[in-house]
Amino acid sequence: MSASTDTPSGAARAAPPSPRRLAFDPRTALLPVLSVLVFLAVWQAAAASGVWNETFVPYPSTVWRAFVEVSTTHDGTRGYGGYLLWEHLYMTLRRVLAGVVLGVVVGVLVGLLMGTVGWVRRVLEPWLTFLRALPPLAYFFLLVIWLGIDEAPKITLLALAAFPPAAVATTAAVAAAPVGLVEAARALGATRGQVVRDVIVPSALPETFTGIRLAVGIAYSSVVAAELFNGIPGIGGMVKDASNYNNTPVVLVGIFAIGISGLVIDALLRAVERRTVPWRGRA
Repeated sequence: MSASTDTPSGAARAAPPSPRRLAFDPRTALLPVLSVLVFLAVWQAAAASGVWNETFVPYPSTVWRAFVEVSTTHDGTRGYGGYLLWEHLYMTLRRVLAGVVLGVVVGVLVGLLMGTVGWVRRVLEPWLTFLRALPPLAYFFLLVIWLGIDEAPKITLLALAAFPPAAVATTAAVAAAPVGLVEAARALGATRGQVVRDVIVPSALPETFTGIRLAVGIAYSSVVAAELFNGIPGIGGMVKDASNYNNTPVVLVGIFAIGISGLVIDALLRAVERRTVPWRGRA
């Protein structure tokens, strides 16, 4: 009786390798570029229609000239208000960084405490909700009275804007930590501190990062309010001053500078999140 040369059906042939995904999908870059081109075309058409005065809807070319002017020295004038665009942006980013770091660090620590200690959450949650409901301008003038018109009220305002989303997201993430893992760690003899460090904090990190991104966005959206007083150099101060003179092109340059730099900052935060919590979405 001859030996069978057949192999089991499961190993009869190797499964064909799945097609490797392209490292670069052209649509990833094409769609955003297309959306920008459509936006510019609509803008150009709206400006050329004559429905609105050019003071209100300037041509894209006019805004581009304003961008060049605030970025260079022209006719003996250096940028806007004596500062180039990158200097305005640098000061704004420096203020946002200081305020966000302060607000996020305090917010995450408070959120961790509120999520792990029940009575602390009951005491602080109403105050947190109260602060979260306040628009920045509601208390900015009070900060100016208390702290003056230098950097202190600006950074404090941005910190207060960044604090609630970071605290709320961290509180919710800590409270939603898997009970099974917590109980298993305790059964294995882990102390309360070890449970927080090794179980609760890692499980809460993904949602905490979401809160941090929200905090940065809210702080960045408050930067014009933060730079209402003595805001030059600063993008918000430049926008405020230009609006006083109906200088719409410079106002739009400032808006685009804030928006584009915000996109870059959010992309950096996403990159940090992917490296810090690579397990997100893989559970």
